[in-house]
Amino acid sequence: MTDGAELYLKIAKMVARLEAVQPSVAEVQWTSEVESQLRWYVLYTRANHEKKASKEISRRGMESFLPVYQTTRRWSDRRVQVDMPLFAGYVFVHLALCDRFKVLQIPGAVRLVGFGGLPTALPEDQIDALREGLNVVRAQPHPFLTVGRRVRMKRGPLAGMQGILLRRKGCFRVVLSIDLIMRSVVVDVGVTEIEFV
Repeated sequence: MTDGAELYLKIAKMVARLEAVQPSVAEVQWTSEVESQLRWYVLYTRANHEKKASKEISRRGMESFLPVYQTTRRWSDRRVQVDMPLFAGYVFVHLALCDRFKVLQIPGAVRLVGFGGLPTALPEDQIDALREGLNVVRAQPHPFLTVGRRVRMKRGPLAGMQGILLRRKGCFRVVLSIDLIMRSVVVDVGVTEIEFV
């Protein structure tokens, strides 16, 4: 076989491999549709950059959600009420996946949380329940738990959410966890508001 024929065969094999890897028109359309849909993602930030990142996301014309709780911090000369992020190191952002680089360029932004190197969207109903529920009930951070009795909220602003039941000082509390970011919050509930799963 001549050198020209060998070169032609090598090029033909490379083209065949590239064609096998090339996505079809339907795959490209599906990917572009998915990337253009507005979905909720979780932005992981550097320590203590959650508020700055949330403000910058809003300044860039995108929606963000940073749940906070009030706590008292004691300094040498006084006590101060401060708003702290409920999920330290995380900001929820509503964006189309094709716009992710606008968010990742924000100072303090590290990455969008996901699996296998791809950002994973949160279920819309989970974000909606969290937003509505935190407007009504007082929540505070809690260590992420995986053991205990699983319960579902029957009524109230957190209806449908599942968590782990705790008992503290004679009242019931439910630890609500967001598995994707491995963070939890604890809320006080009445015994009539929950059911075992």
